[in-house]
Amino acid sequence: MNDNPGDLPLLFTPIKLRSVVARNRIVSSPMCQYVSVDGAPTEWQLVNFGRFAMSGTGIVFGEETAVEPRGRKTHHCAGIYHDRHIEAYRRITDFIKSLGSVPAIQLGHCGRRASAHGPLKDRAALTETDARQGLQPWQGIAPSALPENPGRPIPRAMDLDDIRGNIAAWRDAAQRAVDAGYDICEIHGAHGYLIHQFLSPVSNKRTDGYGGSLEGRMRFALEVVDAVRAVWPKDRPLFFRTSAVEGAGGEWGIEDTLALARELKAHGVDVIDCSSGGVMGDGPMPAIPRVPGYQVGYSREIKREVAIPTVAVGMITEPGHAEAILREGHADFIALARELMDNPNWPLHAARALGYGDPLNLVHAREAQRLRLRERHREEYPPGTHVEIPFGPGEKVSYSWAARRAGPRDRR
Repeated sequence: MNDNPGDLPLLFTPIKLRSVVARNRIVSSPMCQYVSVDGAPTEWQLVNFGRFAMSGTGIVFGEETAVEPRGRKTHHCAGIYHDRHIEAYRRITDFIKSLGSVPAIQLGHCGRRASAHGPLKDRAALTETDARQGLQPWQGIAPSALPENPGRPIPRAMDLDDIRGNIAAWRDAAQRAVDAGYDICEIHGAHGYLIHQFLSPVSNKRTDGYGGSLEGRMRFALEVVDAVRAVWPKDRPLFFRTSAVEGAGGEWGIEDTLALARELKAHGVDVIDCSSGGVMGDGPMPAIPRVPGYQVGYSREIKREVAIPTVAVGMITEPGHAEAILREGHADFIALARELMDNPNWPLHAARALGYGDPLNLVHAREAQRLRLRERHREEYPPGTHVEIPFGPGEKVSYSWAARRAGPRDRR
């Protein structure tokens, strides 16, 4: 449900999904932080995600959050697999809500990408040497016993009991997310993680009801959605992140994603978050160039063909570009990740650039008060006007607008 009064930039028009209203269409995309302690967030997450809410972002996602311990990529990845995690996340969601943003969680499971170091160590697999330093390796699970890449650890192929237990873990994690105060939940079905591993013919070689045909490969994803939707409140929206096409050597393409999106919609998903990449093999898919808005076309196709709201993400950095994507009907939300890391106040600057009536309404009154004083000072002394800076009761020195400082004193 959209409401765009007058000339209000669409990027800053509130949007309602079920009972949840986001104050604008800007989304901080989930970004793994690799600083959790046994899955629990620390002060890092409170500050890192809180700063996006402070700047006026409409929806603030945390990071990909594992539904069970072995679903983490590293020992330092986030998780919500213990009840003791609830209070730690509640501290973050309460803070985000106090600033006017909607707190959102992305639930995930890495599958065969488990038991690794983080990106600062090139995601190298854990070894027995690491075990002696307290980082015990573990075996990942996957639809088939195929490594992510040649030379990587081989996962254990999931049997039916594993599948049932894993789906139950998604359900339990979603319930904890409710208790932790999240208003939006996203299921991570992209980037080569467990759900994507089931979807892709490159990584799923099963011959039972969870493999083979497209319908069989989609089965696990849809059963996860059903389990999450069963406990996720009916008045709160459910997102699903998909890799619309796979990376170089993949096989999954946009037509597969459209078929999946139709089923996701029928199973209660409200929004498709459109990403790409994650599974590579010997298939015909070429590499995906990382250029501004390179995934917007995927968002457009899904929104048009399936009639479901979408999120556009990927190298969108300019406010005018973001606004055009929305105005032209290619997406309903604009997600930013690294751009917000580089410029946490991007929403505030975008509001100014797009002519939003009062950009300072986006930030907390404590910040707005000081920023309004700065604007008033600029209005009092327009560039080029004659200004003198006092150096004493009877001494003034002319100010130079070119040098942006007081000139030299006359010592005669």
